[in-house]
Amino acid sequence: MELDLFVRYGPALLRGFGVTILCWAAGSLGGLVLGFVIACLYRWSVAPVRWVIYAYVEVIRGTPFMIQLFILYYGGPYLGLVLTPVQAGILSFVVYGSPYFSEIFRSGFNAVPKGQVEAARCVGLSEVTILRRIVLPQMLVPITPPLTNFFIILTKETAILSVVTVPELLYETQTMAAETFTYVEPFLVLSLFYWLMVIGTNWLGGRVEARVTRHLKRA
Repeated sequence: MELDLFVRYGPALLRGFGVTILCWAAGSLGGLVLGFVIACLYRWSVAPVRWVIYAYVEVIRGTPFMIQLFILYYGGPYLGLVLTPVQAGILSFVVYGSPYFSEIFRSGFNAVPKGQVEAARCVGLSEVTILRRIVLPQMLVPITPPLTNFFIILTKETAILSVVTVPELLYETQTMAAETFTYVEPFLVLSLFYWLMVIGTNWLGGRVEARVTRHLKRA
């Protein structure tokens, strides 16, 4: 890439990278929280609630992210939900990610021996205390790698947001390529940005995994 092109389009690419980080971070964290709530409701709620949750999880996991994004952004106004492209991108990430996160959390709940939970109930501990002091510390060990892996997957899913004119990294790169008629260099830079996001996410996931498994290393 020529230096003058980098000087000209560098700020736009950096702004697009910032929007990508914003949509990914806000949407992923929102999906993580919603997924945990869904997993808890599925574990402790009554049967009708579990049926609704099961249907939600299966529908979202069974349809492509792009279709969900189109329905939310273009179909939302028919229901009175008018969103900017960035708002639609973040909300679509929350909706798309929450079922996958909930399944990861559900597998973590199932990994905790039932005998420990039953023993805690026998000594009079509340469900909240059992969750906070017994279940969560143990379930973090097996679920950290799949959580990290899904966060990495979501980093690359941000590229789809460009189809609804979210000014993220791919959108700015396509604009640059269309205006300059150069395609190899802009998309190599695009790949570098995504690679940095994946490496950073993997590093953070490794740090969290090392922290939650340090007691195993001592043992």
